[in-house]
Amino acid sequence: MSASGGHEVTDVDGPGVAGSSVHRQVRRPRLKHRRRDPEGRMPLAEHLRELKNRFLVALLALVVAAVPGWMWYEPILNDLTSPLRMRRGDVNYATLTSPLAVQIQVALFVALILSSPVWIYQVWAFIVPGLRRKEKWTALAFMLTAIPLFVSGCWLAYVTLPKAIVILIGFTPSQGVNIVPADEYLTFVTRFIVAFGCAFLLPVFLVGLNMIGVFPAAAMLRGWRFAVVGLFVFAAFITPTPDPWTMFGLAIPMTVLYFAAWAVASLLERSKARKRPEWSNLSDDQASPL
Repeated sequence: MSASGGHEVTDVDGPGVAGSSVHRQVRRPRLKHRRRDPEGRMPLAEHLRELKNRFLVALLALVVAAVPGWMWYEPILNDLTSPLRMRRGDVNYATLTSPLAVQIQVALFVALILSSPVWIYQVWAFIVPGLRRKEKWTALAFMLTAIPLFVSGCWLAYVTLPKAIVILIGFTPSQGVNIVPADEYLTFVTRFIVAFGCAFLLPVFLVGLNMIGVFPAAAMLRGWRFAVVGLFVFAAFITPTPDPWTMFGLAIPMTVLYFAAWAVASLLERSKARKRPEWSNLSDDQASPL
């Protein structure tokens, strides 16, 4: 049986079933219309649907990763509060709901770190369809770099945290005792650790600015003195202790990461320069081979 459009149709519905070929011809264009554009363009409704799906996956990962934080809440909290107890301090639960609120806060904090590969990937996967093939590999490299940097920053903050707390508690008079509200203490700890993790994403941000032409490698090198001063000021601002050691503990790694970003940006610019045709550097009044 042959349709008017020239398509060969298999008699699936059995002989004598009228309109099967017409039904087939109506469905094919619809399937074709739903395919994504080769350049990655999609209707706004599909973008919103994909954004919703990505968000739900990230949220599900956050919920699943919160389970270990909920189960091992007491060991985690004891570990985070041990520097406080070593200096004659302790946490206080001011209301009946405070223990539950603190346990939820600990679970979400653990989930944020454990699920970071998933939610960072979801951001990358949402952006990728609109990129060319080469740009997709670049975005993947950014993602694979951002995850260990974020985790490394959180780990450095965890190592630095006991020293910071000991220094802060050291200002307590000898006759005094620190009884810190549990939710306030945990908020301080989580912000401290997440701030370190985000600060370690500096090279990813700088290389991204370089790739879009906003911050050339030469400008990075010329302004390194101002950048180093700015990094130390930033480190002093987000580290809560008055001693210089905590500030140095964050500022020095960030300075190293700044120069690492400059090195990567320089290599990328050299690679682009080698691939660029010679006539692209000609001035406007010079004739090109074209």
